Amino acid sequence: MAGVDLLLILAVVSAAMLMVVNGGGGGFPASALTLERAFPVNQKVDLEELKARDRARHARILQSFAGGIVDFPVLGTSDPYLVGLYFTRVKLGSPPREFNVQIDTGSDILWVSCDSCNDCPQSSGLGVQLNSFSATGSSTASLISCSDAICASIVQTSSAECSTQGNQCGYSFQYGDGSGTAGYYVSDLLYFDTILGASFIANSSAPIVFGCSTTLSGDLTRSDRAIDGIFGFGQQEISVIAQLSSRGITPKVFSHCLKGEGNGGGILVLGEILDPSIVYTPLVPSQSHYNLYLQSIAVNGQVLPIDSAVFATSENRGTIVDSGTTLAYLIGEAYDPFVSAITAAVSQTARPVLSRGSQCYLVLAGITEIFPPVSFNFAGGASMVLRPADYLVHLGFVDGAAMWCIGFSRVEKSVSILGDLVLKDRIFVYDLAHQRIGWADYDCSLSVNVSITSGKDEFVNAGQLRVSSSTSSVFCDLLCTSTIALLLQILVLVGSQFL
Repeated sequence: MAGVDLLLILAVVSAAMLMVVNGGGGGFPASALTLERAFPVNQKVDLEELKARDRARHARILQSFAGGIVDFPVLGTSDPYLVGLYFTRVKLGSPPREFNVQIDTGSDILWVSCDSCNDCPQSSGLGVQLNSFSATGSSTASLISCSDAICASIVQTSSAECSTQGNQCGYSFQYGDGSGTAGYYVSDLLYFDTILGASFIANSSAPIVFGCSTTLSGDLTRSDRAIDGIFGFGQQEISVIAQLSSRGITPKVFSHCLKGEGNGGGILVLGEILDPSIVYTPLVPSQSHYNLYLQSIAVNGQVLPIDSAVFATSENRGTIVDSGTTLAYLIGEAYDPFVSAITAAVSQTARPVLSRGSQCYLVLAGITEIFPPVSFNFAGGASMVLRPADYLVHLGFVDGAAMWCIGFSRVEKSVSILGDLVLKDRIFVYDLAHQRIGWADYDCSLSVNVSITSGKDEFVNAGQLRVSSSTSSVFCDLLCTSTIALLLQILVLVGSQFL
């Protein structure tokens, strides 16, 4: 029995340590601590039973914690002559199947190609394997019927449609480039890594509603840039960020940092990237897209003579942020003075030419030394300063001179769109809880700090974590508590062998 007595002493000491860790100050608390055995002293404990208790306890820890960061890998580039889009990978279904989906802040739903799709591409020029989703092949999949509450809610936002045939909740819509897709909604598991603290990553899953596309049209049918679907990050109830944040699984904020140079890539997190240089501007309320209050444009520090009414948000006007758009688009009344000011600024060092209707320039030196900075000024005093590489696209060489063209296209009676050309090499934070968007220039190959409910952790681009000095004490409590509890259970197991 000496072994058992020693076990009890160790248990008391460990319990005292636990109380100190949880805020007992420098000494013992005044109240007495009553200890009870989880297993009777004369009962041998099976190792699997202890593991089962641990799993249940860890589940309780995760459930009691108010969400965490979810991170996704980022692939692709903004270069229209390489990839021209950014995409990520998601795992859906049981067993989980991986899909490559475009990161699109200009739409709401996550959809992937169905196995019943007849016109979906079979190969991709991006060098990725194309997969399709099978609702019958997943043991956890269920179809969304027309009578389902979520179908009724998204029908009101024009993101769904119902037909009496089959009672299936379906969808059919077009994107701004004229491409389109149609299919039906399904509920199944989405798998992801939830970051709860320094070096504490939980493999998680949650049921979400997403689209299974049976028909594609337009550019979506092309094989040169084919992927499995589109990951919509819009504000509507059907978006993944809305579904997860409404259940407390993630914060109501997401961020990305899209790398423009080299092979591209970047960072995408369901959480708030922190940086002291981030500036915020409010979102225009009650809009289907991420509309911003653009107030003026300046070239080389000089505000252009553009009527502010040109930037006002209306049914078919305004300025939106859209990661699903490769280049950028500017309303004609703003585009013309914008291009004229740039042309005037480089008149002594670059030769203006037209190429396929676009304003281009032949230069013999680097664009940073020749072209002026451009500032887009938004409400709240937030300015987005564009470097030449943020508004120019390289289109090769003519007679030994490099040809750079304006990457903005002129549009009439339409919204102005800030696409990947502008978004790259910047942190962008979509703070839906506070209805604002923030940004800061950043090298997206570096790590970033990400805020969650209880503190900050340093998130590394490769998907790993380094311990940060600002790690919240909540995480220390969680990890220390888990370690001590596990030690106690191991001591019980060892002690039982002496009975």
